Amino acid sequence: MLFHLRTLLNNAALRNGHNFVVRNFRCGQPLQNKVQLKGRDLLTLKNFTGEEIKYMLWLSADLKFRIKQKGEYLPLLQGKSLGMIFEKRSTRTRLSTETGFALLGGHPCFLTTDDIHLGVNESLTDTARVLSSMTDAVLARVYKQSDLDLLAKEASIPIVNGLSDLYHPIQILADYLTLQEHYSSLKGLTLSWIGDGNNILHSIMMSAAKFGMHLQVATPKGYEPDPSITKMAEQYAKENGTKLSLTNDPLEAACGGNVLITDTWISMGQEEEKKKRLQAFQGYQVTMKTAKVAAPDWTFLHCLPRKPEEVDDEVFYSPRSLVFPEAENRKWTIMLTASGH
Repeated sequence: MLFHLRTLLNNAALRNGHNFVVRNFRCGQPLQNKVQLKGRDLLTLKNFTGEEIKYMLWLSADLKFRIKQKGEYLPLLQGKSLGMIFEKRSTRTRLSTETGFALLGGHPCFLTTDDIHLGVNESLTDTARVLSSMTDAVLARVYKQSDLDLLAKEASIPIVNGLSDLYHPIQILADYLTLQEHYSSLKGLTLSWIGDGNNILHSIMMSAAKFGMHLQVATPKGYEPDPSITKMAEQYAKENGTKLSLTNDPLEAACGGNVLITDTWISMGQEEEKKKRLQAFQGYQVTMKTAKVAAPDWTFLHCLPRKPEEVDDEVFYSPRSLVFPEAENRKWTIMLTASGH
């Protein structure tokens, strides 16, 4: 469906005399002859090159410009349907997907655990085949990455990772679009991660170096990112000439960082670990003390929902905080990914 959406966007632009927003979105000219995304799953950004991710961001920026700024009506997905499987609740993922897909004329179908139990009442194989016969793509927000992998294997339609225990690629696309809008270019930025070695960090590690971004990570001992993902990230950094550092010192990770990033310390399913985690993450709250060692142009990202122990109000509500544009950009990036992968 992405090929279909891309073609319709191109044709509409030609009819209206538009040159898209490539001049404002400085990822370079679209590589329409080289980037092939038709029918592909979006399970992890590990599976995409830097040019492919840049092109996804370029298309997202174009949709945002034409719909929000120019007020164009683009029912590009009329007659298309999206299955939405949510094992975990979410405000931003559900709202951005439903409103974004509907805005393009498509029909999102929301399924909770009251409607569908992956692998319980019906095998994942059977579920994948049924969904393939009734929808054009599926976005699944699940506990286990392995369930997504099996869905993708058995389905004949694109499967999009709405969140899993291992990755959260659609969040990172929104983050990169937000940083692109703010800094004009991603190349050379230093990202400073301060928090848990979780799915958000994993997705950054699978993609940052492909844009020429450096990554400095601070996690408490015992909460480091997955070793296999770290190994791949080290290889990406080597291939792209970027720096990757891991430490247990939040100020060390923040030093010189352009973007300070954190996330929840206690993800859904980890509630029983709350007391232990709160103790382990003492000293990891992002404050103005953290910002003092960052780059002069520092900004702050958090995918939400936010707890005060993760970042104080002074940083969270400061002019340097990009959290609300970041949240809005979930809509513009998901419009592309939910319709195209």
